[in-house]
Amino acid sequence: MANVTPVYGSIIPSQKQMTLESNYLNFTDGTNDFAQQYLPEIYEAEVERYGNRTLSGFLRMVGAEMPMSSDQVVWSEQNRLHIAYNNVTAVQTSATKVTLTIPVGGTEPAGTLVQNVITKNMTIVVIDPATGTDVKCFVGASGVADGLGAGVLEVYPYNYANLAAAGVGLAALKIFVYGSEFAKGTNGSVGSINPSFTQYSNSPIIIKDKYQINGSDTAQIGWVEVATEDGTSGYLWYLKAESETRLRFEDYLEMSVIEGELVKTAAGANGAFLTAANAGALAGSGFDAAIHPKGTQGLFAAVQQRGNVLAGFSAAAGLAEFDSILKNLDTQGAIEENMLFLDRETSLDFDDMLAALSSGAAGGVAYGLFENSEQMALYLGFSGFRRGSYDFYKTDWKYLNDASTRGATNGAGQLGSGIDGILIPAGTSTVYDQLLGTNIRRPFLHVRYRASQADDRRMKTWITGSVGGAFTSDLDAMQVQFLSERCLVVQGANNFVLFTGA
Repeated sequence: MANVTPVYGSIIPSQKQMTLESNYLNFTDGTNDFAQQYLPEIYEAEVERYGNRTLSGFLRMVGAEMPMSSDQVVWSEQNRLHIAYNNVTAVQTSATKVTLTIPVGGTEPAGTLVQNVITKNMTIVVIDPATGTDVKCFVGASGVADGLGAGVLEVYPYNYANLAAAGVGLAALKIFVYGSEFAKGTNGSVGSINPSFTQYSNSPIIIKDKYQINGSDTAQIGWVEVATEDGTSGYLWYLKAESETRLRFEDYLEMSVIEGELVKTAAGANGAFLTAANAGALAGSGFDAAIHPKGTQGLFAAVQQRGNVLAGFSAAAGLAEFDSILKNLDTQGAIEENMLFLDRETSLDFDDMLAALSSGAAGGVAYGLFENSEQMALYLGFSGFRRGSYDFYKTDWKYLNDASTRGATNGAGQLGSGIDGILIPAGTSTVYDQLLGTNIRRPFLHVRYRASQADDRRMKTWITGSVGGAFTSDLDAMQVQFLSERCLVVQGANNFVLFTGA
């Protein structure tokens, strides 16, 4: 019979309450060189050292989201009502007659073909922008209908024999129509003027992201107490990373349509953008549309192309520099209420500019309606103000301040990224809808996303793989897919102002 040694193991009891080698568990014998009695106290909750890290929300404040079913969204914007031309040249052809030439045939910055719609018997104002001098003239003949060139006018000054006598030069003139004058018993006006509109378009882009975790890691549970920006709270393990991927993707949905750019073709150095018409012609020159997608026009790009840009705004210039914005808004839509979304430095510039207007009060500083006194905390910020006939509401834009986006350092320890802020008109704009055949009102900024009765691509999310409840493939992982297809419509960009660093 075989014997097992020892039968019950070795047990050496201690007769006294003493810490002996034989009855004390030793974890410092070289094999286990840590002291179990000094285990750290672990905090399960995360420390939110960057506060609220999400950046989206800007478009929800100033715009709307609407579905669409096409690859392209097209809208039309009204042109100016009155007739005016720039860069007109003049020749004094007789003692009292002046020949004006309008630069017809080209296109305006908005892309509208320049045509001469001034007819005989109209009355115009001729202005020399260099001196501000003007003279009123009567149109005696105009265009091909009167045997002249397409952009040629023969005019007669009212109060002066010629332009030189009025102090008006002969180049870079501006003219506009202010009425007409006909003799008794004459025929009516020659021809008619049909209103034109400028058409714009934008195309959506497809945005994707993915979170993946393998099946083995889902079994290694390490709870983390979270309270995320989207309202999620409690204990999570791998879903914590999925939650942050979702938050980041939601930010991308807004950032993509703010920063979006249209691709310029190799042959488009003068400003031509890639279109379906020229993509084929460029294929033979090595341009691959599959590698160079056409992109989408975002907010910054739209304002830079069709809006107003103010470079290097500073409070040092006081109201004079800001008033130049008002004068420019007067020439555009003159929308009364506007919102300012600014980075920290530009926001402080506005505060300093406004504070300088009410400094020097007895015993302290008085900021307008706040009427600060010595006994109260000094309020050094402004959330809104009125200048001229315009109201402005100012707020900080987190996207321009966050160090991981536009708030990154720009050399010499200075904050800045080229974009200092933007002025956005409040309310809605009126555009002509060709499908409805009528004018419709839309927010100046709104997002269009692809959707139909069968599929809504505003923000799609689904799970694939063989982990986490999905059984769609033999992949030993859980993949959370994110997708959206959208673009931004910037209507009336001529009413926007982009603040840039230089």
